[in-house]
Amino acid sequence: MEFFIFRNMTIERFFSKLKTSFSGYEDISFIDQDAERYIWFYLAPIKTDNKVISAEIRNYIDLLKLTISRIPSSKTFIIFTLSDIYSINTITGANDIKEAVKYYNSTLHELALEHNNIKVLDFENFLSRYSSTELIDWKYYFISQMALNPRLSNPFHDWFKKQVKSIELKRKKCLILDLDNTLWGGILGEDGIEGIQIGGDYPGKAFLMFQKQIEELGKQGVILAVCSKNNIEDVRQAWSLNNSIVLKENHFAALKINWVNKADNIKELAQELNIGLDSMVFLDDNPSERDLIKTVIPEVEVPDFPTQPYMLPEFFKSIAEKYFSIYNLTSEDLSKTKQYKENALRNNVKSTFTDMNDYIRSLEIELSIEEVNNITIVRAAQMTQKTNQFNLTTQRYTDTDLSEMLNDGAKIYTLSVKDKFGESGITGLSICKLNGETVDIDSFLLSCRILGKGIEDAFMNWILNELKLLNFKAVNSKYISTAKNIQVKDFYERFGFEIISESGSIKSYSLNLGDVQINLSDNYKYNYK
Repeated sequence: MEFFIFRNMTIERFFSKLKTSFSGYEDISFIDQDAERYIWFYLAPIKTDNKVISAEIRNYIDLLKLTISRIPSSKTFIIFTLSDIYSINTITGANDIKEAVKYYNSTLHELALEHNNIKVLDFENFLSRYSSTELIDWKYYFISQMALNPRLSNPFHDWFKKQVKSIELKRKKCLILDLDNTLWGGILGEDGIEGIQIGGDYPGKAFLMFQKQIEELGKQGVILAVCSKNNIEDVRQAWSLNNSIVLKENHFAALKINWVNKADNIKELAQELNIGLDSMVFLDDNPSERDLIKTVIPEVEVPDFPTQPYMLPEFFKSIAEKYFSIYNLTSEDLSKTKQYKENALRNNVKSTFTDMNDYIRSLEIELSIEEVNNITIVRAAQMTQKTNQFNLTTQRYTDTDLSEMLNDGAKIYTLSVKDKFGESGITGLSICKLNGETVDIDSFLLSCRILGKGIEDAFMNWILNELKLLNFKAVNSKYISTAKNIQVKDFYERFGFEIISESGSIKSYSLNLGDVQINLSDNYKYNYK
């Protein structure tokens, strides 16, 4: 079973595609302790006395607080905000129900600040898509106490699935943008810098809003890149001289502005940024260009671009919510573009060295390792969800999953990397589960953008050395092969781990810590907090 759902009305149809069980109406006497997650889905009561309705809404908070106290803090608890889908107010100066709903929803957010496992979903975000007459089918309400119209169950499922994905921190990493008739109206090479449509009257004001919306995505950790058939000198001149253009060169982590076919350019962007093609979304007004990418690189998401500029706001809303929703942001998200640009500088320096150790020492790399805490646990969970290539087991966890491991005594180490070009933030993670004198490495992973400088070996050696200092005798580990992590298939063997079994996609290892000599490389400075 995946979800146990607390409810005050009939809602089974809205969760029929999930593994669920339900409480009775307003019944919190039974809580299924075996459920993986919990949901609180209450609707405003439908009654004739508004004062009674408002009193019941306030009482729901008392029921919720009691329920929270009985649910393991290590399990995710999804709580829907409350919306008044039907009430009659003939006394226009009275606002009892509005005040009760406001109190209810504000209390939810206060509870979420107090409890890391509570995730609040704004149900109004879904309901606002429908008129008041569409929300309720009174026949079903009177027959089965189903207040929400059952016809909304399929769109609700799609919406809820996106919300869960945002809670689990699963979103695309990179938005690739065409320029002509995508970020501005017109063709730069034909219309000139002043002739393209951006700002001013329609359609320029539609493109201006579109660029501002994309700029906000960049601030939220989405990597922005350009893939356009243009002369790069012309584009740079437009960025420099046309003050109406919001997205300038500094907003983009990588550029492919040339006359090479866009499929090859996008593949090069993926290599340059060191991210998977399946983490990319490509926007282009040209149907033939979109069809090329869909055919040659089906891993890349290619939404149909609107045919008219006035359609851009709704288009942006749809792609932002579908591909880039996230429940909350980490400090690493907020500096993503800067980090990728700094990585490009590192690669430029690398080309001037012939000795790898000289290159690594020239970077003045500092490795900061600390045990996960309430602040870093969200980023740690995010890494398990997003890291694919250098990930030994590709286990996916939420922050509440990691909290449960900590409660069971696990040691979870995060790695932050800094060098003379800048800080990469938390880019490494190791989850060590303790079992007597033995440690099981459940997960070991690093962000691709810090690879190529021996940091992965330094981090593993530090982990093994720390476990040895803590007097653990042996370490067990696994490699679970996927289509994307083939580069780490022999990683543990480099450190003296012995294969104890191999079955299908899983190799199991063991290492006797007493038999190994661990040397921490002097290419790096180590900080343990």
